[in-house]
Amino acid sequence: MNLNVPRRVPHSPRHFFCHHPPDPERANLRSQSIAMPQPADKHPPADAPLGSPNVQTNPNSALWTRHLGQVADLKDWFEKLAGMNHRLWFDSASDHSHDRGRHSFLTADPVAWLQASLTDPDPWPTYHDWCLRLSKQERPTDLPPFCGGIAGLVAYEAAWWIEPSVQMPPSFLGEQPPLGLAIGVYDWTIAVDHSTGSATLISNGLNEDLVTDPQRAQHRGEAILERLASPRCAPTASHTENSQPSVSSGFLTEVPGIRSNFDSPRYIASVTEIIDRIRAGDSFQVNLAQTLTHEATCSAEELYSRLRQSNPAPYAAFFDIGSEQILSSSPEGFLQIRDRHVVTRPIKGTVPRTGDEIEDERLAQVLGGSAKDRAENIMIVDLMRNDLSIACRDDSVRVTGLCEIERYQSVQHLVSTVEGQLRDDVTISELLAACFPGGSITGAPKIEAMKTIARLERQPRGAYCGSIGYVSVSGNADFNILIRTVTQRDGQWHFAVGGGITARSEPQSELEETWTKAAGLLRAIRPTEE
Repeated sequence: MNLNVPRRVPHSPRHFFCHHPPDPERANLRSQSIAMPQPADKHPPADAPLGSPNVQTNPNSALWTRHLGQVADLKDWFEKLAGMNHRLWFDSASDHSHDRGRHSFLTADPVAWLQASLTDPDPWPTYHDWCLRLSKQERPTDLPPFCGGIAGLVAYEAAWWIEPSVQMPPSFLGEQPPLGLAIGVYDWTIAVDHSTGSATLISNGLNEDLVTDPQRAQHRGEAILERLASPRCAPTASHTENSQPSVSSGFLTEVPGIRSNFDSPRYIASVTEIIDRIRAGDSFQVNLAQTLTHEATCSAEELYSRLRQSNPAPYAAFFDIGSEQILSSSPEGFLQIRDRHVVTRPIKGTVPRTGDEIEDERLAQVLGGSAKDRAENIMIVDLMRNDLSIACRDDSVRVTGLCEIERYQSVQHLVSTVEGQLRDDVTISELLAACFPGGSITGAPKIEAMKTIARLERQPRGAYCGSIGYVSVSGNADFNILIRTVTQRDGQWHFAVGGGITARSEPQSELEETWTKAAGLLRAIRPTEE
C-alpha cells in the first residue's frame, strides 16, 4: 500500500498476503477466525416456481440472475430467510426519491466468514486480501450496485487495529472483549430498485477463495428461488430473545427502564471538560455519546420492524452476527464508491421534528443559521477532505454540498457532501482504512478526539459509530455510519446517542440533544407509551 501518510497506513505491504504464501501467524489467523459455511442446498430442483422463466446469463460471466417481479418491500422475504446464517439486509427504508435510497439488498448464508474481537490477531490483512481477490473477478455491468461480495460490520473499535497509536484502555477488554469485525463473503443477493419496484435475484458463484464459477452460481440461485417460493414460516426468534438479561450497570435515567453509562451531572461535566480542552488548543471538536441500555422485550426482528416504521432512514440495516444483532436506522452515509468515484456525506447539526410544518420550517431556519452547528459541520468537512485526499487523486476532492438541511421522521440534520476520485493504486479496503472511523462521529483532530472519547465514555462503543457496508463483485461499495443503532445482545438492547462538542457548545443543550436523537429509537423500544 502506498498512501504516503503514516498516520493512516495500517499495514506495510508485507502484511498483505495476496501475492505471497501466508506466514504461520496469518495461517493461525485464518484457521481461528474464518469459518467456511456450506450453502443451504447444493442440489435444488432445476425448475423453481418463482421468478421469470428466462434466466439471464452472460457466457463470459459467472453471474446468474432472475427477475422476481414487482415488490414494494423485502420484509416478507427477509422473514423467509429466518434460520439462515448471518442474514444481512441493506434497507433503504426511506428517501427513495434520491439515488442514495434507490436500492435495498437482502442476503444470507455467506460462503466464508471472518469474525474477530479485539484480543484476536489483527484481521485487517485478511480483509484486504479478500478485497484484492474480489477485485480480480470480472466486473458485471448494468446491474444494481451490490451483486454479492464482501459485506458486514466494521465496529468502532476496529480503529485500534488501524490506529495503533491510540492506546486502548485495558478496561475495554474485560471478560468479553468487544467485537471489532464481522464480515462474510456473500455469493447471492436479492436487489430491489425502489424507483421501479423491480426485484432481481443475483447469484455470482463466489466460493470461499473468492473465485466465481457459473455452475455454482446457477445451483445457488435455484436453491434460493426454492426457498423464496416456499410457504412463509413463522419468523424465528433471535438468539438473545430467550436468554436471561444480564444485570445492567450504569445510572438510571429519567426514562423508566433505561440506564446510561453517564448520569446527567457527569455528562454535563464531561462536555465542560471538552470545551475547556478545546479552548486550551488540544482539540477543535469531540463527539461525546452516552450509551443507553434497556431490557429486550421482543425479538430483534420485531424491534427492527418497529424501528423502520418509527424512524425510517436511507442507510438502515439489519445484521444477524449470531452472538448479537445490529438494528440500524442510520441517516448517514459514510463512503459510497461507484466506478472509483467516492462520496461521503457527514452529518453535523440536529433539531427535532414536531409534526407541525410551520414549526419544523422555523427550526430548520434556526439550524441553518446556527453559527455553532455550521462551524461544527465545516470542521468535519475539512477533516473528511483531508482523509479522502490520502486515497484520492490530486485535486479531485471537492465539496459539492455544504450545510444543507435534510428532514427525517423525527429530526432534521445539517448535511454536507464531499467527493473525490480514487487513485488507481488504492483499493477500497485502503480507502476505508484511510477514513475510518468517520470524522463526524469522532471529532478533530481525529486521534486526539478518539483518545478523549475513550477516556470519558469509559466503555467500548461496539457497533455504534462503526459501519455496516459492502464491497461488491461489481467494484462498487457502500458503508454507512452506525448512528441511530440498537445492538441486541445478552437479552438487552444497547444504543448510544451523542453529539459534537465545540467551543460554542452549551453543556445542558448538548445533553438535551442526545435525548432528541434518542426519540425515534425510544418510540420503537417503548411503543405503548406514545
